[in-house]
Amino acid sequence: MSSVTSTPSAYGAAAANAAAPAKGTGRGFDTLGQADFLKLLTVQLQQQDPFEPVDNKEMLAQMAQFSSLGGINDTNAILETISSKLDRLASAQQAAATPQES
Repeated sequence: MSSVTSTPSAYGAAAANAAAPAKGTGRGFDTLGQADFLKLLTVQLQQQDPFEPVDNKEMLAQMAQFSSLGGINDTNAILETISSKLDRLASAQQAAATPQES
């Protein structure tokens, strides 16, 4: 009978393999997305010690943090869109206020 051991290094190696970007994509750790999180979560669940599983509270906290981060990213994207539209509006108003030379 084989026993499964969970060590921080085993988690680290599994997580590094799961989070490694595909060759040629140019994605780094600063662009991890929801699919990457789910892949890491799956690897974490596969590698955990069945006799000492991850605490449910800890797992829920991680999921809540990721959900919150997703909301923040969506908010940032919307704010960037609003900012660019306001910049274009200000430019248009400035162009309309500037007298045209004939």
